[in-house]
Amino acid sequence: MNADERRFEVLRAIVADYVSSKEPVGSKALVERHDLGVSSATVRNDMAVLEEEGFIVQPHTSAGRVPTDKGYRLFVDRLHEIKPLTGAERRAIHTFLEGALDLDDVMRRSVRLLAQLTRQVAVVQYPTLTRSTVRHVEVVTITPARLMLVLITNTGRVDQRVVDLGDVITDEDVARLRNVLNSAMAEKRLADASAAVAELPDQAPSELRDALIRVCSVLIDSLVEHPEERMVLGGTPNLTNNVADFPNSLRQVMEALEEQVVVLKLLAASRDSGTVRVSIGMENEAKEMQTTSVISTGYGSDGMVLGGLGVVGPTRMDYPGTMAAVRAVARYVGEILVGR
Repeated sequence: MNADERRFEVLRAIVADYVSSKEPVGSKALVERHDLGVSSATVRNDMAVLEEEGFIVQPHTSAGRVPTDKGYRLFVDRLHEIKPLTGAERRAIHTFLEGALDLDDVMRRSVRLLAQLTRQVAVVQYPTLTRSTVRHVEVVTITPARLMLVLITNTGRVDQRVVDLGDVITDEDVARLRNVLNSAMAEKRLADASAAVAELPDQAPSELRDALIRVCSVLIDSLVEHPEERMVLGGTPNLTNNVADFPNSLRQVMEALEEQVVVLKLLAASRDSGTVRVSIGMENEAKEMQTTSVISTGYGSDGMVLGGLGVVGPTRMDYPGTMAAVRAVARYVGEILVGR
């Protein structure tokens, strides 16, 4: 083992000890706890080099060292592969998510599961509507002058809207409306479906035109993104369990999470459902998030990314375990939504 490899082993041992103990790590403890195969004097020299190169730092008056953002980055970059979850862990994830009743339930279960697995704050973005297609439009009579529209997308999103027609309509005309809408919208991307719906009233027979004008205006609104529904957050109390990791910055991290925009930008960077992205400390563009690490990936299937999910926590976190959990949950969320 050359000197660089040996120093990396020392860094890896410091990361492991600091993540588990929350305490700065000294050379004596490293030699006692890890089979590094060298003397404590060599370990001290290696730590001095690592500190000089900016991979570890001595906090205040402590005799020990802690990893820097640069140290964590080297550690993450040298993870040759993400450790796989056990068969039992994978089955538990699949069973828990497969029991979901609808899209909202999938989102809630995913975020709860990810927060429990990682003991961090979990974030799941709703499937982006612009990438969804219309599976079906159902038209249900509530009263002779009032209808319910149920828009179902291929990602499992169900949007229900009530339409007041201002006049009565027969069951036969309701059936005709249903056929017209499905012929125009089925299997189309939402933006294309919206354009098709806007043209329907002009093409409709005169007796359906008034009803179609009202129905189509409501449907077009359904086909537009609803920003307030774009993200689900879970496990926020996990941040407060690690107050020491956020000196003077916990409040601004919490506020950034509540605002959602900052986190959605981070998730938007996860355009690849096969890659887990790790953004550490100062690598985060948003100032409020520069004491955190964000581990994220996209979910979807067949090369189509529907949305992003991930976790936010302190830079002192179990990177291999968290990356494995994020990847596994994303895989199952994609399978469940696309398979619906």
